[in-house]
Amino acid sequence: MADTVQAVDYFYVTVPDSAGEGSRLLSSLKNAGVNLHACLGFPVGGGQAQIDLVPEDAESLRQAVAAAGFALSDAKRAFLVEGDDRVGAAVETLAKLAAGGINVTAVAAVSAGSGRFGMILWVPTAEYGRAAGAIGA
Repeated sequence: MADTVQAVDYFYVTVPDSAGEGSRLLSSLKNAGVNLHACLGFPVGGGQAQIDLVPEDAESLRQAVAAAGFALSDAKRAFLVEGDDRVGAAVETLAKLAAGGINVTAVAAVSAGSGRFGMILWVPTAEYGRAAGAIGA
């Protein structure tokens, strides 16, 4: 089966880089019924961490984050790639971007179990349209 590539909106929340903060945010989203396609957290310095959220429904995310008292970023753009797990699964999409001379800002890929893989990738904003064309999003 061919991979599916979709253009997605993502948002981020900045929280203290301490035990339990990510859990507190994600618990509030769970309790509000917000489903996420992807979530990625990392330290950004100054005692803070950034949590990127790729929601199934952006408006539900906005409402849940506001109700929980967190500050949500404006919408940003990324790509969500899903497909059958195989050796080199991520390389196929990345090679298309490379062939187009498009730099990848960041990537996170994972074997999702049951023979599936998923990947979220970010490109520079100025290259988003060209990247979408190159990978069929």
